[in-house]
Amino acid sequence: MTFSIKLFISLLLLILIFPVYVNGEGYYQRGLASWYGRTHHGKKTASGGKFNMYDNTAAHRTLPFGSMLLVRNVENNKEVIVHVNDRGPFYSKRIIDLSFAAASALEITDEGLGVVEIDILYKPKNK
Repeated sequence: MTFSIKLFISLLLLILIFPVYVNGEGYYQRGLASWYGRTHHGKKTASGGKFNMYDNTAAHRTLPFGSMLLVRNVENNKEVIVHVNDRGPFYSKRIIDLSFAAASALEITDEGLGVVEIDILYKPKNK
């Protein structure tokens, strides 16, 4: 129950703070997720910021920087909201690279990979 309230408050804050629009066409993707952490921590991301493995962020090949995604682990139904701030993954069979924090929330850090579903929540204007 607490996680649902946190999720609601996070979404509400995103709506109020960021200039975004809801993607009316919808977006859904299902596939393999991996994660990255310590070796990239503090390094520059493709969006220009520094990667922080403890933030809920993700690398995606095509979605605009600043996109907010709901990522769901299909094995255990755990969910996390991530912010796209980097490009990747660079392995063809993977659809998203998650930060350590996001992967931990989905409980895929031990395995290193997990099957996920991605729903786009918001996409920045003009990107």
